[in-house]
Amino acid sequence: MTREIEKALSILFPKGGIVELRALADYNTHSGYFDDYAALAEKADQINRLSDVHGVYVTLNEVNPALLSRRANRVKMKLGRKDATTADADIVRRRWLPVDLDPVRPSGVSSTDEEHEAAISKAEKIAGFLETIGFPRQVLADSGNGAHLLYSIELPNDDDATALIKDCLNTLDALFSDDSVMVDAANYNAARIWKLYGTISCKGDDTPHRPHRMAKILDAPEEIETVAAENLRRLATLLPKDEPKPPAKNGEKAIDLSRWLSEHGIAVASERPWQGGTLFVLEDCPFSSAHKDGAFAIQFDNGAISAGCHHNSCGGGKQRWAELRAMYEIKKSKKERAKKRSEQPAPTSPESEESPERTKAIEILRTGDPIAFMLDTFNIEHVGDRIVAECLIMSVVSQSVLNTKGLHVSISGNSGKGKTHACNTMLRLLPEEYRLKGTVSNKALFYFDSLRPGTVLLFDDVTMSEDIQELLKSATANFREQIEHRTLTTDRQLRVCKIPERCVWWLVKVENIGDDQVMNRMLTVWIDDSSDQDRAVLEHMKKVEAGEIKPNESAAEICRAMWDILKEDCLNVAIPFATRIQFLASSNRRNPAMLFDLIKCHARLNFCQRKKNEDGSIIATREDFNSGKNLYTRINGDTGGQETKLTRNEAAALSTVAKTGMTSFNIRNIQELTGLSYYQTYRMFHGYNSRGTSYAGLLEKCPALTCIDTTVTLDEDGYCVRRRENHYTFDFEMYKIWIGGGDIWLDESPEDGDNDGDDGGDDSPDSPENLCSFTEDLQQVRKGCCKDQNSENVSGSLKEDNNIGTSTCTDSILRTSAGTQKADTGHPSGCVSPCEIGDVANKINRNTSSGPIETSLKQCPSFLLQTSYNNIRKGKSAAKFRPLPGVLDHRDFERVNKELGKCDLCGEGRAVFSSKELQTNICEVCFGRLLREDLREGGVR
Repeated sequence: MTREIEKALSILFPKGGIVELRALADYNTHSGYFDDYAALAEKADQINRLSDVHGVYVTLNEVNPALLSRRANRVKMKLGRKDATTADADIVRRRWLPVDLDPVRPSGVSSTDEEHEAAISKAEKIAGFLETIGFPRQVLADSGNGAHLLYSIELPNDDDATALIKDCLNTLDALFSDDSVMVDAANYNAARIWKLYGTISCKGDDTPHRPHRMAKILDAPEEIETVAAENLRRLATLLPKDEPKPPAKNGEKAIDLSRWLSEHGIAVASERPWQGGTLFVLEDCPFSSAHKDGAFAIQFDNGAISAGCHHNSCGGGKQRWAELRAMYEIKKSKKERAKKRSEQPAPTSPESEESPERTKAIEILRTGDPIAFMLDTFNIEHVGDRIVAECLIMSVVSQSVLNTKGLHVSISGNSGKGKTHACNTMLRLLPEEYRLKGTVSNKALFYFDSLRPGTVLLFDDVTMSEDIQELLKSATANFREQIEHRTLTTDRQLRVCKIPERCVWWLVKVENIGDDQVMNRMLTVWIDDSSDQDRAVLEHMKKVEAGEIKPNESAAEICRAMWDILKEDCLNVAIPFATRIQFLASSNRRNPAMLFDLIKCHARLNFCQRKKNEDGSIIATREDFNSGKNLYTRINGDTGGQETKLTRNEAAALSTVAKTGMTSFNIRNIQELTGLSYYQTYRMFHGYNSRGTSYAGLLEKCPALTCIDTTVTLDEDGYCVRRRENHYTFDFEMYKIWIGGGDIWLDESPEDGDNDGDDGGDDSPDSPENLCSFTEDLQQVRKGCCKDQNSENVSGSLKEDNNIGTSTCTDSILRTSAGTQKADTGHPSGCVSPCEIGDVANKINRNTSSGPIETSLKQCPSFLLQTSYNNIRKGKSAAKFRPLPGVLDHRDFERVNKELGKCDLCGEGRAVFSSKELQTNICEVCFGRLLREDLREGGVR
């Protein structure tokens, strides 16, 4: 017996330390402290032989070394009132997570063999479950009457650790305790004593039916691994806790969960009180056939229902009540449901029957186009601005995507153009409990104590205080977590402002909305303030006043029902083709993440029409990519400044400069073109400071602009006047490169196969159809104004000398609707600007050697693109044509001292660099452009 005790001590205390030995007798307690484990084993064996001792125990966690002096390597029999034992405060550090499984039986007696085996079997079942969520191999032991599981941990002895261990044991108790075996949830205190293996457990008399047994270790790994803290937290949070309780959804209060489970044939293994409500542990998992145990359902005291499964493959305890309900209600045919209703008594309450709006919402989610329905409903009250509305919808959907960083929206535009109306119209399509009524002032959040997770917060045309800006940065950067912000009230009292998790923010203002760091976390979109939109709004107002257009409250209720269904669960979304998504510019690392989130949100909105993988994640498809790409491209063009972070007025000013072809100008020139005041224009270009916060201007945002501080001499009324003035230079070529940085595409290598979630089809990038379609899409997206002075002769000149004509591209940042196609596929955009060809080439000329890409390109009906590509490949001149990125390399050129004539690329500058291999001569300007392109690709080589 002594040898068994020594073996147990070596496993329980591999690092040594002070251990208290405590024996519980009928009327007394015996105790001693030991750092000599051989002496401890000997004393424990002796005490265990006493007839009145029914259990010998040790402390599991690390004890304060000073306690050895209480009773050093000896046992004091029959402790007095002044003799202290180990308290929680005497524990230095937690070393073990103890799980005690005790058979249900009368108190004061040992267990039967059947009860004993049931406890060990339950322990093995729990160990298998914990392994699935990342726990290492455990120490499995026989306590004499039940079973023990011990997991090595490394935690301080503080309140947080105590709460964590308590939650872990409560979770195991809730999931695995039944009428036969209970998990003891009271073993969470740090100084808890534990049965010493190698001693006899003596409860009651030793009878053949209920014998006394030796406690012993049944299984232990050679090297005991420590449980990671995140796995402990995962276990602790598998079931909902007291605060906050989930709100009851539509119809949940009318559902008696016990009756609902029985009516739908879902067997319940155990039922017990939980958090004021009732927890049902299901006998079989309805979500997966790979396992039987682990599923549960909870009805809280407020009527809300939560259901899930603790296995990782089933979401690891995530809310799946909507899915469970859908499996047994929604998927039934209308005929079966009608038959069932006819057999039941008439409902006594409208809530006991599913509303027609919810039925219609389910139908749209399963077979329709949810986003199109929401946009159409939005446009009943608000004309146009569908891109703005789509951004708002995606931001709300992001609240229901598990693996997202959240999408927030900032809307800018001129005053009186409908920014607030657009947001309020979309807010009315959300369930009331998820929207903040009215607008939010700069300090309002400090006084909202009832904000709930998933709330939409609208900041409408307000100047945000520094505190709110810092709060907003923190809340958007930590979307999945509750944010606490501490501030002082007017009477110098500390106030804690709490923002719950998964809230989205809509910011609306005429110009700069706030801190640039805040803007980097936003979908940046512009309201449509065009004259066409003004006319459309006026016509809509006339029809509303004439009674021709009326609000459709039924459609709005259907939208709210769809949001209710989406918000019932937070699901993970996988993008199997994510590694093949390419970005023309990715300097702002938040933008690619936003594109990925747009793809996830579109898949989440269409979750009823998407497949799921083994772990329950929704699988995004090509349709989701196309939708995300379309929206992302639009907010990088005619409806937003996502990549450039330009506001509507800033973009309009740069577009005006580009269209007029100015290379040098001053503020007065911009005033004349835009109609803005001197003060507005100066702040637009130079930025400004407000309340200690700096706001970037165009000089900082746009690399094509340069400011020169000059002294000018003017003749005013016969007097020579000198004064300082800012002059600005504009590099049009650099502007085109910078403004086109938001392009994205899917790099589909043949070896990748069709693994993007589609049902099949020809996804080869080298097919002529795909190349032509891609070229047309890109040219359609860019609304260039390529107006050659001799545009009528462009085609003819191309046919004569096979070179690009002298067209001047003034590529506007405005873009047309993605997906719109011209009738003439031979010349999809009328003419091809250099910037358009360059952007296409940057995507398709990744391999300049002859191969499938070149072969497909030659088959492409876009004659201009084909011609420009062949010219560069053959080294022929292309006057006034920017070189295709990735085709020319600055390392191929050398400076020469002989006369080379005009530059083969621009046709204007004197050629000073030459490439014998390409038989091409270029000027210093074009050579510098090649250097800049190489820098953007990763540095000069």
